[in-house]
Amino acid sequence: MNTLLRQITRQIGRMLPVACLFVLPVHAADLSHPVTNTLKQRVESCAMCHGEQGQGGANGFYPRIGGKPAEYLYHQLLNFRDGRREYAPMEYMVRPLSDKYLHEIAEYFANKHPDFPDTHPPKLSDKAMARGKQLVSEGDPSKGIPACSSCHGKQLHGVEPGIPGLVGLPYEYISAQIGAWQTDTRAANKPDCMAKVAAKLSPADISAVSGWLASQTADASARPAPAGSVHTPMTCGSQEN
Repeated sequence: MNTLLRQITRQIGRMLPVACLFVLPVHAADLSHPVTNTLKQRVESCAMCHGEQGQGGANGFYPRIGGKPAEYLYHQLLNFRDGRREYAPMEYMVRPLSDKYLHEIAEYFANKHPDFPDTHPPKLSDKAMARGKQLVSEGDPSKGIPACSSCHGKQLHGVEPGIPGLVGLPYEYISAQIGAWQTDTRAANKPDCMAKVAAKLSPADISAVSGWLASQTADASARPAPAGSVHTPMTCGSQEN
C-alpha cells in the first residue's frame, strides 16, 4: 500500500510543473514594465502559493511559512533541492539555487509575521480530540511516542533555530505531512526523528493529532521559543546547522 501511495504522490507531483508551463509564459511575455531585482520580487514564485507575507494559501496544503524559524525554512528548502522531500513544483524551483540564496529566502519569510489563516478542522468525536490532546501534550509511552510539545515547545509555536510551530496549521496539511513521512516522500537529515515518530502513529492517531492541533487558536504575535529552552527527547539530524 505504501509503495502505491508513493507512486501516486510522485506522479501527481511530476504533472504539476507541466501545468505551470501553460501559465507562466503569459506573465513572462509582458515586458512592458521593468523588473526590479529585489528579494521581494525574486520570491514572488513562493508567494503564488504561500502568500505575499507567507501567510499560507487558500487551501490546506500550502502552509503558513511567515514567522517560522529561519533554519527550519532553510532546511526544508535544502530537503526539496537535495531530494529528501518530494513535491515536484518545489523541487523544480529550488534545484538550481545555492545554499546562500536559499538562506536569504528563509530569512525573508522568517521575518514576516502575518495573521494565521482559518483552518476549518473537521468535527471529530470527543474521544478523538482527547486522544489528540494526549499525544500532543503527553505522548504515548506505551507506543514509544513522545509528546509533540517535548520538541515543538510547550506553547507549540516552535523553537529557535530550527523547530517549527504546529498551531495554526490546517488539518489537511498536518495529516498529509505525517503521511508523507510514513510513505517516504518526506525526510530530513538522519537521524530523522519525525520519521520514527510517524511510523508509530495509527491512522486514527494521525487524525486525532491533526484535528486537535488545527482546532487550537493561533496567535500571530507569538514567537518561537528561544534556542536552548527545549531539550528534545531524541537527537535529530534536522537540528544540525
